[in-house]
Amino acid sequence: MKKAILLFSLIIFATACKEVSKSSEEKNSEDSSSQLEVNSNRTTAETIAYKNGFENWKNVSEIQFTFNVDRNGNHFERSWTWNPKTDAVTMKSAQDTISYNRAIMDTIAQKTDASFINDKYWLLAPYNLVWDNGIQTSEKENVIAPISKDTLNQLTIVYGNDGGYTPGDAYDFYFGKDFVIKEWVYRKGNDSVPSMTTTWEDYEGFNGLNIAKMHKDETGNFKLYFTNIKVK
Repeated sequence: MKKAILLFSLIIFATACKEVSKSSEEKNSEDSSSQLEVNSNRTTAETIAYKNGFENWKNVSEIQFTFNVDRNGNHFERSWTWNPKTDAVTMKSAQDTISYNRAIMDTIAQKTDASFINDKYWLLAPYNLVWDNGIQTSEKENVIAPISKDTLNQLTIVYGNDGGYTPGDAYDFYFGKDFVIKEWVYRKGNDSVPSMTTTWEDYEGFNGLNIAKMHKDETGNFKLYFTNIKVK
């Protein structure tokens, strides 16, 4: 399965992401009313995905969203319409409207698709945890989250050195006993120093898909968020 990532940079905006895969962990049974019923055959990554409505993805024929970034008083946005069954994509920005099919791409479409991979990952990262292959995973329990300082569990994924836009990168996902992602860290080239750290918050359901609409850094000066979300 194709691995892909875009290190997104536009003027002073910088974000990064990639598609990811699988791992394993057991869940404590505490406060069962607020926690996910875990299938013992599911990995940690799969449990996170299903907690976010992955079982409903098969019913999605179209998803629309606007990807927004605010930083130091500057704003950037672009909007997407994607049909996952046909892989038809349309991107609209202040400058362009580009439509293409991911199965047949020219040079212009490839550049646009790199942006699509980036933005889609921010939107659907829990699902990408089971969509992608070719990564190494590790887990830790009861670690201190970098922004909230809460005690959470950590799932780390590291991409191989072959393929993708920026191979070898690493991601640390921080989640609670409910398997909902609260924060994450992106580490370019699997460096020990974080390249970016943000929250995952303001979750909302869209036709069975549970999506985090807001991501903030520790200072609050950087916000990456989604508007105009529609799921058919």
